[in-house]
Amino acid sequence: MKYIPTIGLEIHAELKTQTKMFCNSKNDSEEKRPNVNICPICTGHPGTLPVINKEAVKHVLKLGLAVNGALANFTEFDRKNYFYPDIPKGYQISQYKHPLVLGGEIRGIALTRIHLEEDTARSTHHGDYSLVDFNRAGVPLMELVTEPVIHSGGEAVLFARELQLLLQYLHAGNANMEKGEMRVEANISVSTNKTLGTKVEVKNLNSFRAVERAIEYEINRQSKLLEQKEKIIQETRGWDEGKGITFSQRAKEDSHDYRYFPDPDIPKLFISEVPEFNKEKLSKELSELPWQKRKRYLEVFGLKETDVEIFIHQKEWCELFEQTIVNFKDDKKLIQLTSNYIVSDLAGLSKTGNTLGNITSDSLASLIHMIGKGEVSSRGGKDILKVLYEKGGDPRELAKEMDLIQKSDENTLTLIVKKVLKSHPNVVAEYRSGKENALQFLIGQGMKESQGGANPEILSELFRKILS
Repeated sequence: MKYIPTIGLEIHAELKTQTKMFCNSKNDSEEKRPNVNICPICTGHPGTLPVINKEAVKHVLKLGLAVNGALANFTEFDRKNYFYPDIPKGYQISQYKHPLVLGGEIRGIALTRIHLEEDTARSTHHGDYSLVDFNRAGVPLMELVTEPVIHSGGEAVLFARELQLLLQYLHAGNANMEKGEMRVEANISVSTNKTLGTKVEVKNLNSFRAVERAIEYEINRQSKLLEQKEKIIQETRGWDEGKGITFSQRAKEDSHDYRYFPDPDIPKLFISEVPEFNKEKLSKELSELPWQKRKRYLEVFGLKETDVEIFIHQKEWCELFEQTIVNFKDDKKLIQLTSNYIVSDLAGLSKTGNTLGNITSDSLASLIHMIGKGEVSSRGGKDILKVLYEKGGDPRELAKEMDLIQKSDENTLTLIVKKVLKSHPNVVAEYRSGKENALQFLIGQGMKESQGGANPEILSELFRKILS
């Protein structure tokens, strides 16, 4: 029997702000010392009053605009009541009935909502005792919920990657999964028809690999249970990366289990009353979005899809590419050449060091111009690029020092052509009898005679001219 998997995602991402969500403690994901960025508000002391972080609200509204969601005019914060050692207040400030954003889509995946809440503290377990670090408690946290319209682990990963890119392009957050700045939870059900089966939640997936593996494992696990006529239990499960399996953690809570109610300490928020939240103003602040850049690179520059994806994900190479091709106007040959040298040759060099080395957009533009004009060969261009990466410098001066300037003087090259033709009369006869491949042999001999210094395009033209 064929089983249909249905998946909805809940993704949490820490937002990039100077301070935490409801207090002025520093928001610093790089801080290694425990419990230094804390205050009475984010550690839940009685009698303290939270104050909304305006920048965090702005980030979520801009995200809503980017995904074509409906921005709320009225919104409020709620208390989500549950106990865990890393929640200092005994409840989490979140949003329930009135989120900041409703609807929208990313990569064709429909969104349910996007809302704001505060992050929890971080627990570490050491055998018979545990430690709690409150540096993360109260950090602004965006939660995005999709509709249950995803049908595979691979599709879920593509969505999560695109959301990560979007957050980075909007400067809303780094969304680094290895650092816990973005966490994915998957709600998975399997059924034999289009109606949803029993939903199982897999919590805190902290890598794209884990997202795909956990979802595929859970689809297989549930399918086997159905085949064996066993009942699927609605529950929350964890993911064991080492064993490659999910494991039961607790019964799945429903919304009523959290006893949501509006936080009495936080004022209701009317978006239209805050000038910084004006929709037109926010729209003007949006930078080019990943899918817009993807379309521009494909349609305007004519780049290969694989190259485009590299630029979309690698910010420094993308900036170098953009700054370099300013010099080429609409010359697609030079633009494509620039792309090739960045995504293949520079990518290879950067495996042993930093992303750009000592290459600047001016030096790369100069080198691409020389290659495009045939002043240096493709092989010579790679050698010069390596020196530019390691030491920097002027490509033209380097080409002279390395004796890589190609000979383009027709008088000099004509003498070489005539010498080659005289030395290989049989090959000349083959070419004249219609064997086009014979010309490539003659050009190769000409390059050999010039010790690799001849411009191959001019050499080819001269061979054809003299042979005709």
